Amino acid sequence: MTHPIVELRGVSKHYGEGAARVDAVQSLDLDIHAGTVAGLLGPSGSGKSTVLNLIGAIVDPSAGRIRLDGDAVFDNGWLRTDLRRLRLEKIGFIFQFHNLIPFLTVTENIEVVLHLAGWPKARARQRADELLDYLQVADRAAAMPAQLSGGQAQRVAIARALANRPRIILADEPTAALDSQRAGIVMDLLRQVAVEQGAAVIVVTHDDKIMSRFDVRHTLRDGRLVPS
Repeated sequence: MTHPIVELRGVSKHYGEGAARVDAVQSLDLDIHAGTVAGLLGPSGSGKSTVLNLIGAIVDPSAGRIRLDGDAVFDNGWLRTDLRRLRLEKIGFIFQFHNLIPFLTVTENIEVVLHLAGWPKARARQRADELLDYLQVADRAAAMPAQLSGGQAQRVAIARALANRPRIILADEPTAALDSQRAGIVMDLLRQVAVEQGAAVIVVTHDDKIMSRFDVRHTLRDGRLVPS
């Protein structure tokens, strides 16, 4: 089997010290492979979103080792000095609410990520057009976010997450605001991305509608993995 795209070894995260210490994640080992849509499940407060933020280099681990797409990025300290660049290179984020910039068009919402990554304007526009066509919302390219349906807005959010061709897609409750049909469409799109682009997709969810859509399920309780 090939090396995992996401590899965590002994990863922990705590907040506070002494009597006020909270162990959000404890000695976590986790592998996610290319082409896989993985569910990260568990009750509120179990550590799911913390794990997503650790993988996404949003919060600092307290201990452990993290490898992303073959690169060691954390070993009891960050090995990369520019975490913003790390996220731009390797990771796409999708959230429950699309978080599109309201004063930019659909196309511009995708282009802005590429501009931050240093893409030339013409190449960024070409990539945005490709993604909108791929996700079947090319007819909404000039629309503003307020003019989109919930399903269309989430597709645009997925397009934005894919803009820089990341190998890791982190999705936090991406279907919670959608009905069953639109939730199924979003999950089908994420699977398509995983397979066609060799990506590892990790979805944090409480949504019963999509439980059958995962290749693997990882369940957390009190910051530890438990049998699913």
